[in-house]
Amino acid sequence: MPEPFAFQPLDPATRRDPFALYARGRRDHPIFEHKGLPFRIFSVFRYADVQAILRDSDSFSNVFQLAQIAPELGEARPPSMLGTDPPEHTRLRSLVGKAFTPRIIQRLEARMAEIAEQLLDEALAKREVDLVQALSYPLPVTVIAEIIGIPSEDRARFKAWSDQAVANLGVAFMAGVDPERLRRQLALFEEMRAYFVPLAEERRRDPREDLLTGLVRAEHEGSKLSHDEMLSMLVLLLVAGNETTTTLIGNAVLELVAWPEEQARLRADAALLPRAIEEVLRFASPVQFAPRRATQAAELQGVAIRENDMLLCWIGSANRDETLFAEPERFDVARDPNPHLSLGFGIHYCVGANLARLEARVALSALLRRTRRIELASDEALPLHPSPVFRAVTRLPVRLEPA
Repeated sequence: MPEPFAFQPLDPATRRDPFALYARGRRDHPIFEHKGLPFRIFSVFRYADVQAILRDSDSFSNVFQLAQIAPELGEARPPSMLGTDPPEHTRLRSLVGKAFTPRIIQRLEARMAEIAEQLLDEALAKREVDLVQALSYPLPVTVIAEIIGIPSEDRARFKAWSDQAVANLGVAFMAGVDPERLRRQLALFEEMRAYFVPLAEERRRDPREDLLTGLVRAEHEGSKLSHDEMLSMLVLLLVAGNETTTTLIGNAVLELVAWPEEQARLRADAALLPRAIEEVLRFASPVQFAPRRATQAAELQGVAIRENDMLLCWIGSANRDETLFAEPERFDVARDPNPHLSLGFGIHYCVGANLARLEARVALSALLRRTRRIELASDEALPLHPSPVFRAVTRLPVRLEPA
């Protein structure tokens, strides 16, 4: 008798090593219904199904209305760009997308390299550091702060906000809605918005060449961006602009340490670094699942889906689908092609993808060039990110041997 398929995304053991369960899901339970939860929720494991759902924004929405799951709280704030569908999403994305074109991002490379070198000067002087605090967090948060036009010296506050904002992301799908937790989240966003209000007023009086000025101008023009939408956009950019890149850099170091032969290949041939970053994205995707809500009845792999059912699209599983990737359980810094879904697919493809890739390339290039050896400084299990959405650790103690 086959062993029951017990896929529990909040279980720490599952979160540390979900890949055998992902493989069973792809093989035997491609559309798996979770029983006994507050909502009808299905996990989706195969690449083709995940891609099809992410592509079809008409049938599978990214809008999860707060009033529907916690009516007593109402719609206390406008949704961020992530929580909208067209035409609202199209309008919001067009405004912020102008700040993340490849040409604009490329202009930032010299500044990123300068920041990375300064951070590594300090890290290499100590030899043993928490790489999250030493490099993988301060680089992206400083860069996104400078893009937006806010003081990077506030980055300790930004990290506290970001940690709180994403700590419970995705938990409600499995554990149900906690109204008190939602109230705390709303209070946090109000605190963040209060920080941005005087900065926005300052840009009205004294425009600069930064994203904040651009958003203020869009708000001033009236129909393009409301004041609340502008503030929600700034909160989203501050959090999203550092969380996934911090994780990408940290995961890259973890995989390079775990696969020393691949690290040696990369050290011997720096031209492989762009492919290596794509392989980290595939093999250890910072975002493990993307939720969607069915807007109409559908059938997936013979399973009936009702309107308003929730689907958890497991990107971490899709990225190891045997039908797309040869030897999917092998970390290969030269893998090509590599059509992973880690940066999304369809209209919600990551607007900051070019920025994340460049930050990771700058950070890892400097780290590999300036070290002879990188090793973990602890044998203890590293602390997991509190959100099941992320495959990440919050602390990464390493020993660095300078080159």
